[in-house]
Amino acid sequence: MTSLVGAVLNAVRGFLIGLAEIVPGVSGGTIALIVGVYQTLIRSASSLVQVVLSGVRRGPSAMTGPWRQVSWSVVIPVAVGMVAGIFLGAWLLEPVLEDYPVLTRAVFAGLILASLWVPLRMVGSAWSPGLVLGALASASLTFVALGLPGATLSSDSLVWVAPAAALAVCALVLPGVSGSYLLLTLGMYQPTLSAVNELDFAYLGVFILGALLGLGLFVKALQWLLAHYAAITLSIMTGLMLGSLRALWPWQGDSRELLAPSGDVALVAALGAAGFTAVVLMILAQGALTRSRPRAD
Repeated sequence: MTSLVGAVLNAVRGFLIGLAEIVPGVSGGTIALIVGVYQTLIRSASSLVQVVLSGVRRGPSAMTGPWRQVSWSVVIPVAVGMVAGIFLGAWLLEPVLEDYPVLTRAVFAGLILASLWVPLRMVGSAWSPGLVLGALASASLTFVALGLPGATLSSDSLVWVAPAAALAVCALVLPGVSGSYLLLTLGMYQPTLSAVNELDFAYLGVFILGALLGLGLFVKALQWLLAHYAAITLSIMTGLMLGSLRALWPWQGDSRELLAPSGDVALVAALGAAGFTAVVLMILAQGALTRSRPRAD
C-alpha cells in the first residue's frame, strides 16, 4: 500500500514537471527541485547513459551495475506523469498560441526575463568584469543571430527535429532553463506541440531519439562543464538567455522582424508582468522549500 501511494505521488510530481516543460520559461528542472525528485532523476539519467555506454563498450554483462543504480520506483511513475502532463499542456496551449500570438509571447517573455535570475544567482559573487563581458558578448551574438534571415529552423523537415530535441533536453540539467524556451527560439516549439496533439509518431519518434542522444552526448558534457567551469558556463548561459529574448518580443512580422508596439499595449505589459511574477514566486518557493525540509527523493 505504501509503495502504491508513493508511486501515485511520484506520478503527480511527474505530471507537474510535464506541465512545466510545455510552458516556455518555466523550468521542469525547477519543478523537479520543488517537488523533491531532481537529484534522483539526474542520478538515474546518468546511470541510464552509463548502461548504454557499458553495453556498447564491454557487452551486455557490464550493464548490470549501472542498471541497478537507476531508481526505477521513482523514474517510471514520474515518466508516466510527465507524459500525461505534456499531452494535457500541449492540448491547452496550441490553440492559444495560434489565436493570441502577441499575448502569449508577452507572457513567455515575462517568464524568461524572471528566470534569468537563476543563472545570475548561481554565479553569485564570482561575477567579474570578464564574465560580464562574456555574457554580454554571447547575448549580442544570440540577438543578432536570431535576427538573420533563416535563423529559425525549418519545421518542414525532420532533419532538424533531433538536433533541436538534443539541445532542449540539456535544460533538464540546470533548473531555471526551459527546454520549451530553447525550442521556441529555434522555431520548433509550435510544430512540436502540433505533433503531440496530432500524434505524429514520425515526428515524435525522431524527437525522442534526439532527446536520448542529447542526454547521452550533451548532458554529460554540460555536467562536466558545470563541475569544472561553473562560473564561465553559467555566465555564457545567462547571455544566451538574455539575447534569445529577441524571439519573444510580442510584436513581430511574418519574418520575425521586430515591430513597434501597437494595439492594447497595457494588456500586453500586464500579461508580461504576470508571467514575470509567476516565475519569481516559483523561485522563492523553491528556495523556501529547499531550506525548510530535506529532499523527498
